[in-house]
Amino acid sequence: MADVDLPEPDRVEGAPHPRETHRLYGQETAQAEFLQAFNSGRLHHGWLITGPKGIGKATLAWQIARFLLTQPVDQGTGLFGAPEKPTTLDSPEDHPVNARIQAMSEPGLFLLRRGPNDKGDKLAAEILVGEVRKLKNFFALSAADGGRRVVIVDAADEMNVSAANALLKVLEEPPANTTMLLICHQPSRLLPTIRSRCRELRLAPLGPDAMEQALSQADVHEMEQPAALAELSAGSVGEAIRLTSLNGLGIYQSLVDLYATLPRLDRGRALQLAESATARGAEAKLDLLFALNDLLLSRLARFGALGMPPMVEVARGEAELIARLCPYPAKARAWAELAQEIGARSRHGRSVNLDPAALILDTIFKIQKTAAA
Repeated sequence: MADVDLPEPDRVEGAPHPRETHRLYGQETAQAEFLQAFNSGRLHHGWLITGPKGIGKATLAWQIARFLLTQPVDQGTGLFGAPEKPTTLDSPEDHPVNARIQAMSEPGLFLLRRGPNDKGDKLAAEILVGEVRKLKNFFALSAADGGRRVVIVDAADEMNVSAANALLKVLEEPPANTTMLLICHQPSRLLPTIRSRCRELRLAPLGPDAMEQALSQADVHEMEQPAALAELSAGSVGEAIRLTSLNGLGIYQSLVDLYATLPRLDRGRALQLAESATARGAEAKLDLLFALNDLLLSRLARFGALGMPPMVEVARGEAELIARLCPYPAKARAWAELAQEIGARSRHGRSVNLDPAALILDTIFKIQKTAAA
């Protein structure tokens, strides 16, 4: 096996790992729902934590894991009466469990995620059945102390069929005092039998205030437009971190400024935009450019169809651009169809390694044609 330090598959680049994040913002409803289930004494063994990427699902799973592993198994009446029920999912920062979790040495916790490929030089594209089979040893070794056990699956929709079937067997006959937390971005990709054996905790996108707090916790302090960042990232902290690190708001502003010259089109500005995203090492910025272009076309179609400006103007002049290029609902349909076509063409072009500059300019000229129609 190759001696390679592989990245953690469940870490967003530029952000702390969810196990290192002790405060969760904007998900009070989901936190209260789990706490109520715990205090009722009828805690379900399987929990499916769903929602878009980057909104705090993994942070909630690790918070729940710390909470459960610092709670006694026996909640019955003792010498001094029944213990007081917890009112939050917070756990003492100086608790030994927290230190062990940070060091990835907590015996009561198992993290199921993508491992290395067969060669050991890269991460596997899926969670393989071999990773799920390691649960057998975990349950055997952790059974001796009789304490709580927690399994975090990040992410459940990354399991291949064999791994999913192996995990299903565990969900069908869960070991005693075990809670399984399945993080899932796309529940439709899971086996229906897995979904039916879990209770769902659905998380919502973050608003501007929660976004600002979450980004501050992640040491992202350059937030001149928190409302615009929350809108552009669809309430996803992970996506907001990517946007911040790659100047996403600036790229979106460049797109709005360019399309403000339509239908004539400032060709010099179009060439400059194409060149800026095709420099060596700019692959991430190129991907973001196409994603933001798709988003701009979608917003153009949506708010044009509604006949109203966006509640949050992501870039200067965006509302005016939408009103001018999509003045009535029938035009919105043309923009929606173009957004679908351009999205498919850009994905295909990227997959077959077409010249990025030519792909960008082709996209811009198609938008010009629709604007002039």
